[in-house]
Amino acid sequence: MGDKLQTVAEEMLRLSKEKGSTAADVRVVHSSAVSIEVLEGDLEHAESNESVSVGLRVLVGQRQACVSGSDLRRSALAELASRAVAMAKVAPIDPFARLATAEEIADCTESSMLELHDPSPRPTPSELEDLACRVESAARAVPGVSKVETASFGEASSAVQMLASNGFAASYRRNSRSAGCAAIAGEGLEMETDYYAETRVFHEDMSSPEEIGAKAGRRAVERYGARRPGTGAFPVIFHERVAGSLMGHLVTAINGSAIARGSSWLLDAMDAEVLPATLSLREEPWRVRSGASWKCDHEGLPTQPKFLVENGRLCTWLLDLATASELGLESTGNAARGLSSPPRPRVSNLTLTEGKASLEQIVTEMNTGLVVTSLIGSTINPTTGDYSRGASGYWVENGERKGPVSEFTVAGNLKKMLLTLQPANDARPFRRFQVPSLLVEGLTVAGE
Repeated sequence: MGDKLQTVAEEMLRLSKEKGSTAADVRVVHSSAVSIEVLEGDLEHAESNESVSVGLRVLVGQRQACVSGSDLRRSALAELASRAVAMAKVAPIDPFARLATAEEIADCTESSMLELHDPSPRPTPSELEDLACRVESAARAVPGVSKVETASFGEASSAVQMLASNGFAASYRRNSRSAGCAAIAGEGLEMETDYYAETRVFHEDMSSPEEIGAKAGRRAVERYGARRPGTGAFPVIFHERVAGSLMGHLVTAINGSAIARGSSWLLDAMDAEVLPATLSLREEPWRVRSGASWKCDHEGLPTQPKFLVENGRLCTWLLDLATASELGLESTGNAARGLSSPPRPRVSNLTLTEGKASLEQIVTEMNTGLVVTSLIGSTINPTTGDYSRGASGYWVENGERKGPVSEFTVAGNLKKMLLTLQPANDARPFRRFQVPSLLVEGLTVAGE
C-alpha cells in the first residue's frame, strides 16, 4: 500500500502543476478500523471501515485552496487538481501563505524509533468481541452496578504519505487499540452513570479487559446518591481525569492563530508568569508509543522537545509557517493540517511538572471543597479567560470524602486559576497530556 500512496501523491503534484499551481503539497491517507460493542453478552454493534483519501493544497502565487477526495482514478485526480487550482485563483491573497524552503525542511523524517505502529497481528472481529464481553462482565461484577450501558473494543490503523513541490517527503504508519465501558448504578430517577476508556498504540500496553470494566463499574457506583453542593467560593481539585483540560485551555491561548488574531487572554503574556514558579509545561513530540508523536510537522519542519512554560514563565507561542510570518517570528514546527484544510498550529504531547503529594494528601490539605471528576459543556471567553463549566465529582469536608455531588457549575478566570495550581503526583504516563490532579484555589461554585 505504501508504494500506491506514494504514486498517488506524486501524480497529484504533477497534475496540480500541470493545471497551473505554483506550489503544492499533498497528503494521502489509507485508514482502516474495526469496532465491536456488546450488550448483555451478545453482539450489539459491529463497524468496519476502510478508505483511501487524498488531500491537496495548491498555491497560485499568494492565493491558496484545499480540496480532498477519495476517488483514485486518474480522471478523478485530474478533476480534483483542476478544482483546487480554480478555487485558488479566485481566493483572497494571503501574504503569509507559503511552503517551507529547502533549508527549513527536516533532515530526518524517519519515525520508526517512535514506535507508532504495533507489529503484532491485528485482532480479528471475534477476538474483539471476546475482549468487549470480558470488559462488560467485569463491570457487571462490581457490587452496585445495575446495568452496563455499553462495552466496546476496537482497533484502527493508518498509513500516511506526504509530498510537497519543495522536495519534502515523509511517510509513516500508526495504529491503536481502544476499549471503553459505561456502567450504571441505581434504578429509575436515581440512576448514575460513569465510564472508563483507554487508547494505546501497542496492545500489550493496555490494561486488561477486566481492569477496564471494573474501573468503569466502580466509578458508576461512586457516583450513586449524588446531590447538589452548596453555593459559595471553595477550593477545587480537578481530578487527573479532567485536569488536562486546564492545560488545553492554556495551549489554545498560545496558539499562533489566536495570537495573530489578537483574540487570546494570554496575548501580552510572553515571558510573564502564567503558572506557579515551581511548574513547567513541556511539549514532547518524540515520546515513544504515543499516537500524537511526530519527527516533523505537516509542513516538513523538524520538531523539537521544548518548554512552553518554564519555571512558571511563558516561553513560546505555537507557530506554523503562516502564523510565524504574520508575527515576524520563526515556526516552532507545530503545523498540522487535515485533508481539506490548510496548516494550523497544533501541540503534540504535553507533560506538566508533578508534585510530591498524592491525591489523597492534597485532598486532606484542601480540608473543605470539591473534587471534580467530570466536566460538562464549556463557556470560555477566549479574550478574557473567564471560565465556567458544569461539573460533577465529590464533596470533601474536614479532609474527608463525604459523598458524590453533581449538577453544579465551577467558575473563575483562567489567568488567576492557573497561578494557584498545586499538583499531585498521579499523572498517567500513557496519556497524551500527562497532567496530574490539580488543586485550584478560590473558584465560585454554583449548586443549590
